[in-house]
Amino acid sequence: MSQTFGMEAPREHTGTPRRPPARYLVTIDSGGYRVARLFLENREQVGEFDAAVEEVGAMIKNLVPQMGALGPEWDLALRGHSTAERAGAEVYALDI
Repeated sequence: MSQTFGMEAPREHTGTPRRPPARYLVTIDSGGYRVARLFLENREQVGEFDAAVEEVGAMIKNLVPQMGALGPEWDLALRGHSTAERAGAEVYALDI
C-alpha cells in the first residue's frame, strides 16, 4: 500500500516548443478503405485515421478540396499510393 495520500502534484511545464499545426488533410483510398492523413506545411505526415469518423467532417466543413494529389510536392508524402489513388485524393487546406 502506498504511503502517499491524494493526487500527485502536477509537474512543471517544460519549455519545449510545440509541434506546428497540421496544414493539410488528405482523404485518399488505401486498400479499399478511405483514410484521412494529416500533413504539416512541409508535407510531413503527422496523423492517419479512418476518413469516416465525424471529426474529419468537422475539420473539412465548409472547405472546398483540391481534387488530386499528383503534384511533385506530394510525391514523397504519398509514395505508397498508386497514381489512380492519388488522382482520386481530396486535398483540404486547413485553417490555421
